[in-house]
Amino acid sequence: MTSIETDVRQYVLDKLLFGRTEVEIAGDTSFLESGIIDSTGVLELVAFLEEKFQVKVEDEDLIPANLDSVNAVTRFVERKSAMSGNSRR
Repeated sequence: MTSIETDVRQYVLDKLLFGRTEVEIAGDTSFLESGIIDSTGVLELVAFLEEKFQVKVEDEDLIPANLDSVNAVTRFVERKSAMSGNSRR
């Protein structure tokens, strides 16, 4: 597990699930379909990603393919970091 994946998973558990440990989040669990995140949660997630990983999330980036699961967010951050030269693992 990369540190990006670990950080994203921890954020989801702490901030979106409010520490509810009984909820199992697989890497490909859809945040939207499982009710983990709503539109406000997406904005909070974006703010976290921009602050934590120093990436800029553009309006066109706000799609489920980028932000709807731990795996999707991890790939998105890795891609954005590589584009900006901010490679973190």
